[in-house]
Amino acid sequence: MNIFTRSQPAETDTRTRILNAAQRLFAQKGYNGTTTRDLAQAASVAEGTLFRHFANKKAILVELATQGWIEILTDLLTELSEMGSYQAVAQVMRRRMLNIHKNADLMRVCFLEAQFHPELRDRIQAEVISKMTDVAEAFFETAMERGIYRPMNPRLVAHVFLGMFAVAGFSQQTLLENDSSPKAMKEMAEGLADIFLHGVLAQPQKE
Repeated sequence: MNIFTRSQPAETDTRTRILNAAQRLFAQKGYNGTTTRDLAQAASVAEGTLFRHFANKKAILVELATQGWIEILTDLLTELSEMGSYQAVAQVMRRRMLNIHKNADLMRVCFLEAQFHPELRDRIQAEVISKMTDVAEAFFETAMERGIYRPMNPRLVAHVFLGMFAVAGFSQQTLLENDSSPKAMKEMAEGLADIFLHGVLAQPQKE
């Protein structure tokens, strides 16, 4: 499923086709393995048309990954805000992991390519991660004020939660097999949520 699928005018539709083609090719061949000719052919446009919409190939990657991260984290935080209880983290993680499975191409671009392009990583950090961390921080701060989570630094908790979700995002390549069943993803989501909510100590340690 592509995130760039809304009904749009012709010029915007051309831009959308380019981004959708980039999503497929960058996921399959990697950014470095994809040429602008490849992109033009996959988008059914002339190569020169690419440069009317984007300054260069890197600009395509930056927009694709930035918008992808916005989509990923907006969905995550929307589910977080609608969570039935502050303990229902596993349900949120499981739904997000199933969505990751359905959008594997976008996930590969967002999670993997950003590691190799500092300017892309910096933009995502400045424009997406920091803002989303603010939202998550407010959510966890409210839970602490209500006595549901123990008092601690809510921003640190937000970083841990978003980091846990990032680990889940890599699950298709590292923690689970590519054809993992919904049951396997459910078990992983529950395990991550359990560690997040309860830690790993068998019992509180005496000083």
